[in-house]
Amino acid sequence: MRFYCDKISITSFLRDSEQHGFHSQGIALVLKRFKLKLPDCNHNDMDVAEAYDDSFGIEVILPEGGKTAPCCPHGPTLLFEKVSKGGEEGRRFYACSACRDRKDCSFFQWEDDKVSEARLLAREAENRSKRPPFSQQEFRKFASLSLDEKKFCQDCQLLLLPRERDAHSSHRCAAVTASQLRRPSVLLRPLDNKKSNAQYLFTDRSSHFLLDTLAGLGYTKVLCVGTPRLQELIKLRNLENKHEPMKSLLLDIDFRYAQFYSQDEFCHYNMFNHHFFGGEASSAVMQAFLRECDGEKVVMVADPPFGGLVKPLANSFSLISQTWRKLQSSESSNVDMPMMWIFPYFFEPRILECLSSFTMLDYQVDYDNHPLYKHGKTGRKQSPVRLFTNICPRDVVLPKDEGYRFCSVCQRYVWSLNKHCAKCNVCPSKDGREWKHCSTCEKCVKPSWKHCQTCGRCALPDHPCGQGKGKEGCFNCGSLQHKRKACPLKDTHRSSEIFDNPTTHYLPSIKQQTKLASSW
Repeated sequence: MRFYCDKISITSFLRDSEQHGFHSQGIALVLKRFKLKLPDCNHNDMDVAEAYDDSFGIEVILPEGGKTAPCCPHGPTLLFEKVSKGGEEGRRFYACSACRDRKDCSFFQWEDDKVSEARLLAREAENRSKRPPFSQQEFRKFASLSLDEKKFCQDCQLLLLPRERDAHSSHRCAAVTASQLRRPSVLLRPLDNKKSNAQYLFTDRSSHFLLDTLAGLGYTKVLCVGTPRLQELIKLRNLENKHEPMKSLLLDIDFRYAQFYSQDEFCHYNMFNHHFFGGEASSAVMQAFLRECDGEKVVMVADPPFGGLVKPLANSFSLISQTWRKLQSSESSNVDMPMMWIFPYFFEPRILECLSSFTMLDYQVDYDNHPLYKHGKTGRKQSPVRLFTNICPRDVVLPKDEGYRFCSVCQRYVWSLNKHCAKCNVCPSKDGREWKHCSTCEKCVKPSWKHCQTCGRCALPDHPCGQGKGKEGCFNCGSLQHKRKACPLKDTHRSSEIFDNPTTHYLPSIKQQTKLASSW
């Protein structure tokens, strides 16, 4: 998306920018480019503009050395750093781990700021004010109520105890049935803020496939990280008494689920900073769940927001794996916890960079309430969401009746159009279409790409010719001989993630995600 700035109104520009999902750092860059000024900026707004001004990218610096980050209402913040062309050291700052819009979380602090006692107290008071107004224990009383006493406030999205009904008398309240209580993800209205906590929920097709697969592999305990639909299905199956019983624990940032589950079934959790809002007590619940006894097998299934940063997510999942490993016998001390991470296919390079033992599978995950990610579509309209896992790929059997087949060479199940290439010796397709081999590039490419003699690579026919990949060289030192990852001047002792698009630290809008998928 481009900005058009002839006779631009600053106010409408800011409003339109927010509507299109651009982060404040992108807005700051455009304001500087056209020598515009922010209206009515306070000191903190100017700090934010400075943090993103003149930057060619933003890195996230993962925690190291036991240094404590300041906290916002979503737990410990993440440390970011400006990256400038030429490798000049940028100033570092803290920002919220969960929200990419300052309207949702306005936290901002330079790393070298000396914060006054008064500011710390004010910050703590604000964090307390954002905590849920109810405790998980209160809703245990709800279970003991008779059916005609059980009410749900649709406006507040709360189960109501008898003493609370008067306060909600002007709201839309309705009786709630036992079956509705077993499907909270259907009863609750999905969160829809695409810049912080938008919820997309598995279809029954995807939920059943995941559960059938895990049960077939012998797993008896499922750690559900951001997957409430999977948690529900596990509990519903247990009630049927037709399958081996399974245990589950839901970790989710949406505290509304605390109304429906006990403390042993739900923990309020932020997967971007591995923060348990319930403190040590909640952390202990997860540790107890990860302990395997009497032949139990634990697996983690995570479905993070697609706009999330890969490095912090991978770090949190690695910390969970480390906790699991410490609880196992000495024989399993060097084994990683079995995991499934559900994410769009075009993040494969970043995920494999962080978790090299993972493999991307061809299975297309679809969602009930997502406008694009639906099953049964063809071509570029297919769901781009895939399974990334450290479970052996040949053990994950994909359904033949949906069009998947087993490749005896690759030793994994693939989509029917993902034909094995004898020259590449791999089933190359990532997006569900049949890819073609380019003899000049010596690799398979998307069917819509053509080889460009000028650029010396395959690309879309209408690509900007002469701007081929690799010609820009190293982002850090400018050398044409290597990329930034291999730069000898790069600070290698820290973990970081570079964002080449300076308009946002996070994934763009749904429309921009689709464009990214088609050009990757």
